[in-house]
Amino acid sequence: MQPNTRKIEVTISNVVATFRTGCRLDLHTIGSKGKNVIYNTRQGKVTMQLRKPRITASIWASGKVICIGASSEDEAKIGARRIARCLQKLGFKVKFSDFKVVNVMAGCSMPFKISLIDFTKKNQLNTKYEPKLYPAASYNVKEPKATIKVFSTGSVTILAPSVVNVAAAVQHVYPLLSECRRPL
Repeated sequence: MQPNTRKIEVTISNVVATFRTGCRLDLHTIGSKGKNVIYNTRQGKVTMQLRKPRITASIWASGKVICIGASSEDEAKIGARRIARCLQKLGFKVKFSDFKVVNVMAGCSMPFKISLIDFTKKNQLNTKYEPKLYPAASYNVKEPKATIKVFSTGSVTILAPSVVNVAAAVQHVYPLLSECRRPL
């Protein structure tokens, strides 16, 4: 670990998780009897919101549920279980199964500004930078799997399949970014 990486605080902004109910769901029943729900007939899904933890769930008739908005993996699991419990209370024989965190979005700020042109030149194989289309360079890490958006201000956004991958991706990219510091 680099000595300066201890100063970097990584903030998780969104955790996306999925689970299955193990039964078919009647969306009309959920839409009419459920609380904090919106039944979208065109998309064929019900959207249910929880206040604690703050989660929005998309529920399909097949029994698949996608939960977004959690700020940790534990919070995502608690929220998913609460959604399953709400469906049980509506009379469905729900069996909470196949829970999986599929995406974690996090952000951090480097203690320096970055020359994106230098960063792109030094890491050509894994980096895409189109300044006319998007103000950040996109850096792909294969191991651990992650996509990192690097802004010239030093702001970094990480998309990865788990919180562990987010932390490892920050440790991986820090020395590369440090080489491309922009003079003050």
